[in-house]
Amino acid sequence: MEVHRLLGCGFVEPVYQEALEKEFTLRGIPFEREKELNINYKGSALSKTFRVDFICYDKIILELKAVKEFTDEHYAQIYNYLRASRMDLGILINFGLSSIDFQRVPSSKKWR
Repeated sequence: MEVHRLLGCGFVEPVYQEALEKEFTLRGIPFEREKELNINYKGSALSKTFRVDFICYDKIILELKAVKEFTDEHYAQIYNYLRASRMDLGILINFGLSSIDFQRVPSSKKWR
């Protein structure tokens, strides 16, 4: 919320990502930025990987957006990240509005 309070809306996602990294560091929140994770298919790792914006506390995926509203594709993306990483919780954060929007996405939720 501090990042949005200071920067407001209107920037592209990488600006918020960098600011959030600085805020996590200042607050002592453990994180990994742009963590590369493998995708398994029928027991084998694919050569293609994916990168999550942040992993916090080694168990929460944060996916940042700077859009008018979340879409089904945003929810599907984080749900797939959760399933592929075997983590239990994802948080979508939208910096694209005048008020910050965020949604908790538990891995147990079945997405369409």
